[in-house]
Amino acid sequence: MARALPLEGVVVADFSRVLAGPYATMLLADLGATVIKVERPESGDDTRQWGPPWTTHSSSYFESLNRGKRSVTLDLRRQEDRAAAVELGRRADVLVENHRPGALADHGLDYESLRRDNPGLLYASISGFGSDQGAELPGYDFVVQAVGGLMSITGTSQGQPTKVGVAVVDVLTGKDAALGIMAGLRERESTGLGQHIEVNLLSSLLSGLVNQVGGYLATGIDPEPMGNQHPSIAPYETLRCEDAPLAVAVGNDAQFRKLTEALGLVGLAEDERFATNSARVAHRSELVAMLENVLGARPAAAWQQRLQRVGVACGQVNGISQAVDYAESLGLSPTVTPSGGDVAQVRMPIDFSESGCATPVAPPKLGEHTEEILQWLGRVDTDEPVPPPNPPVESETGSS
Repeated sequence: MARALPLEGVVVADFSRVLAGPYATMLLADLGATVIKVERPESGDDTRQWGPPWTTHSSSYFESLNRGKRSVTLDLRRQEDRAAAVELGRRADVLVENHRPGALADHGLDYESLRRDNPGLLYASISGFGSDQGAELPGYDFVVQAVGGLMSITGTSQGQPTKVGVAVVDVLTGKDAALGIMAGLRERESTGLGQHIEVNLLSSLLSGLVNQVGGYLATGIDPEPMGNQHPSIAPYETLRCEDAPLAVAVGNDAQFRKLTEALGLVGLAEDERFATNSARVAHRSELVAMLENVLGARPAAAWQQRLQRVGVACGQVNGISQAVDYAESLGLSPTVTPSGGDVAQVRMPIDFSESGCATPVAPPKLGEHTEEILQWLGRVDTDEPVPPPNPPVESETGSS
């Protein structure tokens, strides 16, 4: 018999939009939480219009962030809708919002107002630059990649500063928000009390830069862009083969010896220029020239097969379609098609041996669940559970 889903019974009021907040709440929905997404009438979440590409019902951008949720449309300028939103905050276990700091206070939806009637509420606020001096600054992933230093180390030394090819800061912040919420839920089990959880894009990016920020703090020197090279390890970069580049990651001396033996470079591992990692970093250009001289004689696929066979980490540079196919070939089941939907999505990346995750349900149409949620909020008995979604969420034991 399958165990209960990890967050079964947890009600999440989702007042967030665009990426970081919706990504966090989708993770919570995947773990079994009941997520009620509050949207503006008529237009809804901005990402519903962010296309192409489009799906049957919306944009693929919106659908990639909102499976398993229920949509209720509320106009907070209307007294009746505002009262429903406040009631939702009073009944929720978790509230997630990424409005301008202080904006929800005008509607009685700030943490201090809601905690008076709901002391167990976990109230998660997501901002661009925190709630202090940066409170009024708009938070966009692209801008934070720039001011947070990520663009300064991405790309080549000859090129312009470059953003990462996905809104990685929003994704990192969404994961941080979900982590903070999970910790808050665990702490609430012993105290019965909630708290205000704050995450911001800039802090999440700096945390995600880990060793690069660590290197600066240790030396006072700004890291520089190095393309596909690693500042502290060599060879740890793309190397040219006959037809395409091959990513090669050699993390220690034993792996370097395996690489040289597989390439027929006898004695290179004993050469004092390359015998240790620090020496290889110091003589990187010489080393790369020697390696590419051999690798250039055969296609990347052939080298990948040969090097992987002897335990050297390497791989061709795939496109997205190839990456999905590669994960499939390894038995990772990277995608799932939500029930009630017609487009596959990237699945929750966590596997559980027992409790599993929720069977994914298609992202909601705008206002799809407004009537049933308002009926639930209007009941006097606040212990009445949230009505189940349609189709029902079922446990999927062992994987998500």
